[in-house]
Amino acid sequence: MRQPLGFGLGLRPVYYADILEHKPDVDWFEILSENYMVPGGRPLAMLESIRADYPLVMHGVSLSLASTDPLDMDYLRALKALADRIEPQWISDHLCWTGIHGVNLHDLLPVPYTQEALDHVVERIARIQDFLGRRLVIENVSSYVRFAEQDMDEWTFIAAMAERADCELLLDINNVFVSSFNHDFNADAFMNAIPPERVRQFHLAGHSEGEALKIDTHDHPICDEVWALYEKACARFGPIATMIERDDNFPPFEELVAELDRARAIASRVFSGKAA
Repeated sequence: MRQPLGFGLGLRPVYYADILEHKPDVDWFEILSENYMVPGGRPLAMLESIRADYPLVMHGVSLSLASTDPLDMDYLRALKALADRIEPQWISDHLCWTGIHGVNLHDLLPVPYTQEALDHVVERIARIQDFLGRRLVIENVSSYVRFAEQDMDEWTFIAAMAERADCELLLDINNVFVSSFNHDFNADAFMNAIPPERVRQFHLAGHSEGEALKIDTHDHPICDEVWALYEKACARFGPIATMIERDDNFPPFEELVAELDRARAIASRVFSGKAA
């Protein structure tokens, strides 16, 4: 049985100095892969300094798993080179598509939950895993529209994908909450359908409130409803590596560490049998 990695944070340049100077009580950091897929320069120098003290996880936003474009082999070679350089615990990306006809739209676009799409995604994951020589960890995304025609629920699609592609899952708790509101489904039903043995990582984050939608912006503290859903996730899935994403309205680093301590406290309470 693999050992859980513990509690981590998203590595962002605004926090480089805090991390290097204070060596905070954080178990690991998750990097945005594309920020470091370069031959040299300051980003890689900072990354290697932090890698000397902390385990790292690579998290990408441009794999475009569900695109109908051919796999971008230049991108995959750069991704593999970075993985060989920093030896991450794992590599993750999203169940989505990010572009078509060679144009990157810089957004995580939703997938039609059809048998055809499932077959397509499974085949692409298998090819990518063969190329990288490791399993991928695939994240559920937040969505704001859905396709009129689909054969199955999102959670059924994800569970089947993980089994058929033999990949692992990054369960984003905030994304489950946001999408459950936007599409009026039961967040508990989503989580209960996900096979525990496939889940490698949790994401926690804050979001913004639109007029009729919740929007996954990573620019607010984690809300109470997401903390409650995280507690349920701990009870169902066990001690899973947990990290907090923050991508805008950056608070003092100590505030992020305090949020991480709240995650630790919730997990400890669940695993000690004291959860309500």
